[in-house]
Amino acid sequence: MGKALLVVGLLVAGVGLAMMLGVPLGRLPGDFVVRRGTTTFYFPLATSIVASLLLSLLFWLLRR
Repeated sequence: MGKALLVVGLLVAGVGLAMMLGVPLGRLPGDFVVRRGTTTFYFPLATSIVASLLLSLLFWLLRR
């Protein structure tokens, strides 16, 4: 459990650092934004795929 918490903490810190440096997390090509008048619909398809790949890799590394 301690190893998992350490890895998750480092992952969160890495994402925070990337956002501070200006990496456009959540605004990747492939994320759909539809604006119609006062309504906005946002569907983060590419961000979801990247997050899924990273989490799959993380869980695979933790399982080893």
